[in-house]
Amino acid sequence: MKPEILMMGPMMPHVEAALDEACTVHRLFEADDRAALLAEVGPRIRGIATDGGRGAGADVMGQLPALEIVSCYGVGTDAIDLDHARERGITVTNTPDVLNDDVANMAVALVLATSRTLVANDAWVRQGRWTGEGNPPLARSIRGRKVGILGLGRIGKDIAEKLTVFGCDIAYHGRSRQDGVSYEYFDDLTEMARACDFLVAICPGGPSTNGIVNAQVLEALGPEGTFINVARGSVHDEAALVAALESGTLGMAGLDVFAAEPQVPEALLKMDNVILQPHQGSGTVETRRAMGDLVVENMRRHFAGEPVKTPVG
Repeated sequence: MKPEILMMGPMMPHVEAALDEACTVHRLFEADDRAALLAEVGPRIRGIATDGGRGAGADVMGQLPALEIVSCYGVGTDAIDLDHARERGITVTNTPDVLNDDVANMAVALVLATSRTLVANDAWVRQGRWTGEGNPPLARSIRGRKVGILGLGRIGKDIAEKLTVFGCDIAYHGRSRQDGVSYEYFDDLTEMARACDFLVAICPGGPSTNGIVNAQVLEALGPEGTFINVARGSVHDEAALVAALESGTLGMAGLDVFAAEPQVPEALLKMDNVILQPHQGSGTVETRRAMGDLVVENMRRHFAGEPVKTPVG
């Protein structure tokens, strides 16, 4: 008999097909009455397939007494109640590593796009200003500029390595200094921001980092500074960020994530010193397929009695 699982939201077609083949899938997002569906199938559900946005809260897991595994599409697990899962011995998996390269590339792309004013220059050409007004204002080189990385994990290290190729000077801030890392370490985020030209956020979301990039940090980064966020929208204080960009306290921003996605503050949409992306850090065909494959593989391994590939500690 196939194990029964709960799917929290739509997934890539090949992922849904693979899970349908291996499991009996109950799609919570398609239910007209979610409470009724959970009441009916909840006692039989052994797995949850979800993503970093929808997660799996204690309110849902608490209705699934036979739950054994939560397989998450994405690295972030802040929407999954990990404490609840640990207390019950529920395995939680995510999809790290396979997305490192593309998320790091997005961070580098935003550093380059903001420094070279790519979006504004594109508009300069399209609007006929090149022929009517001549060349746009000069942009800035990133060689020799200091980039502070907030969260020097696997992706943070990839970003650092790639920006080093461009001649950037790398610093980092985290909970503690890392052994074997030659980049300059700051134990105070505000002080790192004050010393840097760019601040790149790639730390986990959750209570410990909620609003960590606040008004004080943005002020320290300064009117010539640029803030890049490819982590979570919760990492920056969005109201403070808008105010800093509007007042000129902060120079520019490149944002792939927002506090209430897909909603973006109206003020940001009107600014020409901000480059916006619709949370596309891992958004390539190759990476998204690999992430989906890992969701299926972790679920398959668990129900086959094998160790899962990427457990969350």
